[in-house]
Amino acid sequence: MNVKGCECVKNAQVYGLEESIKRAKFPMSTDTDSLTTELTKGIKSLAQSGTGEGHDQFLTGIIVQFDLTFTNKAWTELQRYHFIDFVSSQSTMHRILKFDYDKQYCKYVDSRIVQIMKEKVTNYNKVAKMAEQEGIKDKEAVLNAMYLEILYSNPAGFMLTAGMTTNYRQLKTIYKQRKNHRLPEWRTFCRWIETLPHSELITGTDPE
Repeated sequence: MNVKGCECVKNAQVYGLEESIKRAKFPMSTDTDSLTTELTKGIKSLAQSGTGEGHDQFLTGIIVQFDLTFTNKAWTELQRYHFIDFVSSQSTMHRILKFDYDKQYCKYVDSRIVQIMKEKVTNYNKVAKMAEQEGIKDKEAVLNAMYLEILYSNPAGFMLTAGMTTNYRQLKTIYKQRKNHRLPEWRTFCRWIETLPHSELITGTDPE
């Protein structure tokens, strides 16, 4: 489940694939104990039915967990999907001063902006150190304003990693909507989807 040159997805695991294929046969069965995990043409046709028709419901039982690294720009777009959940994520609120900015921004961020962010962090640390040494309590408001300025100035090309959990049905929607997206990270993510076990249930195309 790796894509050459893809750094956006790591540590992926798939759960419930065979069980969900078997359960997809429940509606047409009178003896569920006799069902197999064979992926038949009928089950494929259910998976490849139109979005919203409901015939692909069994795909919700195929759970996928992974670590995803996206830019702030892509994260805001991913949050429109209802059935992909954050398990935990890196936090700019807590650690914005600690990141290595030379590594954290994607290549499309203007180097001048990166330099500005570094300068803001350096200035914040100087004021914080002075406040600590001199015990100047009135610096708290200044430091808070400086911290917020760093947070709000952080560009959309800042990359963060989060642990995610979702299912094949949601990935089916994402793949359909994002495989030719303008953001390269979405296209890479969709290429990764193509490497999942029985990805044809998501993409509608049998793997070569």
